[in-house]
Amino acid sequence: MTGAVVAKEGTTSLAHDLVMLTKPRIISLLLVTTIAPMYVAGSPSLLLVAAVALGGYLMAGGANAVNMYLDRDIDDRMARTRLRPLPSGRMDPRAVLAYGLALATAATALFAFTVNVLSAALALAGFYFYVFVYTRWLKRRTPQNIVIGGAAGAFPPLVGWAAVTGRVDLVAVYLFLIVFYWTPPHFWALALLKQHDYGRAGVPMAPLVWGERETMRQMFWYTLILLPITLLPAAFGAFGIIYAVSASALGALLLAGVVRVMRAKPWAKAAWSVYKYSLLYLALLFVAMAVDRAVAR
Repeated sequence: MTGAVVAKEGTTSLAHDLVMLTKPRIISLLLVTTIAPMYVAGSPSLLLVAAVALGGYLMAGGANAVNMYLDRDIDDRMARTRLRPLPSGRMDPRAVLAYGLALATAATALFAFTVNVLSAALALAGFYFYVFVYTRWLKRRTPQNIVIGGAAGAFPPLVGWAAVTGRVDLVAVYLFLIVFYWTPPHFWALALLKQHDYGRAGVPMAPLVWGERETMRQMFWYTLILLPITLLPAAFGAFGIIYAVSASALGALLLAGVVRVMRAKPWAKAAWSVYKYSLLYLALLFVAMAVDRAVAR
């Protein structure tokens, strides 16, 4: 009886670790920025949305698992990551690598055979960009890691758009740019709070290289670039008044939050608020796009 309980607990623990490797909380936002553009681009069937959602989860989960494999040495030095399956010793590195590659392979096949080849190619490009450009090349070399490497997180809107239309056009590029310019102020707010962790791991995040004040200024400038980019699709007629008002209000709150970080002493509480709000900001912005298009139809 005791053996059965231990076996059950071991199975539960393994299942939990397999899910943990995919970083589901991060993927939930990626899925919003994948699925909302599908409803902006057209009227997808529920079956297509389900296929894209599953494929997106598998591809992002695979990328996150490979990321944990590559970062297992520095994850062991950081308080917020040392309990992950690899640094804690609960899983074998080769098994994690194989798991990540298997998820990415399954995702590619799912996209190619049930959606279209273009969406499969874009999703796979996002995987390679995250794994090789960000994790393997930039993360440990430059404080610009999240700026350039952050492009990996901007692929989901392209995947969702291509899934419905079979192409990538100007509106899809706008959506890509929105996520691209959103990433630095979002991630640097967290980097400010976790800079000592990154310092122990030897990762040259912006606050460690540029200093806190310069990082805050960079957050401000990227936010100033982001806000007009979010309004460009409305200016060119791609979206209507619902989106324009939503983007303006959401952007004003984000900018105000960044300004508070710059002015607050101490700034930790303000930075945490910006980080949390930036997650909500991006999700609501993409939902506003879908709602705007639905009303227009």
